[in-house]
Amino acid sequence: MPAPFRPIAFIVHDDAEDAVDDHALAMLAARVLAGEGASADALLTVFVADDETMRELNLRFLGIDAPTDVLAFPEAEALPGEPASLGDIAIGAHVAERQAAELGHSLDEELAHLLVHGILHLCGYEHEGGGEAAARMRAREESYLGDITGHAETGATGA
Repeated sequence: MPAPFRPIAFIVHDDAEDAVDDHALAMLAARVLAGEGASADALLTVFVADDETMRELNLRFLGIDAPTDVLAFPEAEALPGEPASLGDIAIGAHVAERQAAELGHSLDEELAHLLVHGILHLCGYEHEGGGEAAARMRAREESYLGDITGHAETGATGA
């Protein structure tokens, strides 16, 4: 079993703190990163945010004025002497709560799906065009999570 990726940082926003199992998500992130061949020194920041923050991020970066479930922000090149960073993932805690209820599974399962989805985006997977690329991304998600009950073939709604 690969060593956990120690630099993963979970930054929790507002009232989402009680709903998030940082340890379980960090262990899942380490497993996915190792499975995708990421450097053990790679940095990854996961920001769990409320609806208003997710709406602001979605509007600023994608031009969509609504909260979303997950956004992935690949890192630009690292500065000399600094550890490489895969980037940042923002997860909408309240959107995740609503989606979990709609899909009939736990919040932990929904957060796990959104985290894996975001990491795969940072690793270069895409689903927006559908077809073979979406099927590849979906297969990778399921390889880490098992069958993803209730999610559309293209996975989470954010990018």
